[in-house]
Amino acid sequence: MKTPLGFFDNNASGLLRNRLDGAASETETLLAHNLADIAGTAAMFIAMIVLMFVFDWRMGAACLLAAVISIVAMFTMMGGKNANLMMEYQSAQDTMSKAGTEYVRGIPVVKVFQQTVYSFKAFKQAIEDYSSKAERYTDGVCRMPQSVNLTFTEAAFVFQIPVALFLAPGALESGSFAGFLTSFAFYAVFSAIISTALAKIMFAASGSMLANTALNRIEQVMNAPVLDVSEHPQFPTGNRVEFRDVSFTYEGSELPALENVSFTAESGQTVALVGPSGGGKTTAASLIPRFWDVSSGTVEVGGVDVRQIAPEILMDKIAFVFQNNRLFKTSILENVRAAKPEATREEVEKALSAAQCNDIIEKLPEGIDTVIGSKGTYLSGGEQQRIALARAILKDADIVVLDEATAFADPENEVLIQRAFAELTKGRTVIMIAHRLSTVVGADKIIVLDNGKISEQGSHKELIAGGGLYARMWEDYNKAAQWRIKTESEAR
Repeated sequence: MKTPLGFFDNNASGLLRNRLDGAASETETLLAHNLADIAGTAAMFIAMIVLMFVFDWRMGAACLLAAVISIVAMFTMMGGKNANLMMEYQSAQDTMSKAGTEYVRGIPVVKVFQQTVYSFKAFKQAIEDYSSKAERYTDGVCRMPQSVNLTFTEAAFVFQIPVALFLAPGALESGSFAGFLTSFAFYAVFSAIISTALAKIMFAASGSMLANTALNRIEQVMNAPVLDVSEHPQFPTGNRVEFRDVSFTYEGSELPALENVSFTAESGQTVALVGPSGGGKTTAASLIPRFWDVSSGTVEVGGVDVRQIAPEILMDKIAFVFQNNRLFKTSILENVRAAKPEATREEVEKALSAAQCNDIIEKLPEGIDTVIGSKGTYLSGGEQQRIALARAILKDADIVVLDEATAFADPENEVLIQRAFAELTKGRTVIMIAHRLSTVVGADKIIVLDNGKISEQGSHKELIAGGGLYARMWEDYNKAAQWRIKTESEAR
């Protein structure tokens, strides 16, 4: 909740899920199972060392030799630079999980174009990388030390034989051969316990190493960047939005996504951001609610730099309608109420009506109590967008940011969404991103962004008269709108 939304663009859901779910499982294994084993093993090991020297220290030392060899072998597998190999292995697992999630989401594309898993190079490469690191660790690092470990712990009795042969003549001469045989029998049986104790030590050490690695991976999530909060936050006055010489560069990129962008959306105005794909429209809109923070310059809301506004105040003041809106697998009522949890049923119904959702509610078996995604209840892209608009209407924010809100709407849904826009934008400052230029004709101001810079700005009529980039885009848009497939007779 304290992390900027941009963090989740750079860290895919599959990666985060694997780090949290997988790492939680590994730490749970340590806490719920390994700790008890570690305590029992420690007690057993200490008692074992004491018992080794109670009857005959020489035979005890022979037993201990097997334990020393086993511990050295285990340290060879798990200590030093090999501990880093485990980190690499876990990192490869994260990457594979991330690529796997992306592949599953892309299955419709894979099937439509008759491709196989091997055509999805990122997933295939992630699997091969994971396999390579697993083989490198198990075959290259663990095979020999583990073979030595098991050989000597399982055959610890072998060390007793040369010691017994060395001690037997002295025992015969001194007349204590019976005591010697008793000691030998004890250590012969006792040596078998060593393998059990050492196996427990190995599994406990392995569990501790996995848990330590898991905690490091969890820390990578817990140490995600947190939005800086001003110690003396200021309260915005009014709904004015202003960009002052704003530049922004994404992490890892050399080229700025926005460069020296300045414009103003006065209170109650509708300002549209248009331009070629990749021009910086969504980036600019995302800076207003602080999904990212500017690299330089300032974004002001109500006369105050957004970085000086308390995050909860800023979020209350802005409603953001995404291009891809996610509806939760719960009722329509609760989906809309996500914008205002304390809202009454009547308020939700009013927002749905204002968002032109009456036809959606009427066809659902349980009205607004219908759970989306259950019992065959699904909504089209345009219908989902109208539900999302109902959320924004219910929030009743002063500033509304619309990110290509008609992107997935058919003509019928687009008409209804435009009506919902009219309700949503009443008396509010609106920043609208659009590719369909027909939706921005009535905007008070149109900002044309190209390669992160403002190419031109003005009203629709002014930009058409200017004959610049917007005029060319408008001409192309109208040609595309009139395009149709000709019949064979027309083609002749």
